[in-house]
Amino acid sequence: MSETTENVQEIPQQELKEKVINAIKQVYDPEIPVDVYELGLIYEISIYPVNNVYVLMTLTSPNCPAAEFIPTEVKDKIQQIQGINHVELELTFDPPYSQDMMSEAAKLELGFL
Repeated sequence: MSETTENVQEIPQQELKEKVINAIKQVYDPEIPVDVYELGLIYEISIYPVNNVYVLMTLTSPNCPAAEFIPTEVKDKIQQIQGINHVELELTFDPPYSQDMMSEAAKLELGFL
């Protein structure tokens, strides 16, 4: 009975968001040695009551060869977080991705700075 109670215990939103970001940072575009979060592919992360997560993301291009598995891998990594109830992931190409969306760390890693 206590295990069921633990599964529905709400995680504080900021703590859960940090866990989600850390999970997303484990996913890499196979052609670029930078994680998808630092690449700027994540447009929005929303945390809703009882540990529900919504992620709005894009890919580097609509024809990205990794389009088949990057969103699935992001969703899977988030679902592995203990206590997560539901993950909804939406893929968009509006606004279109540009290198300006990369973090400073990603730009440095890729030699753009």
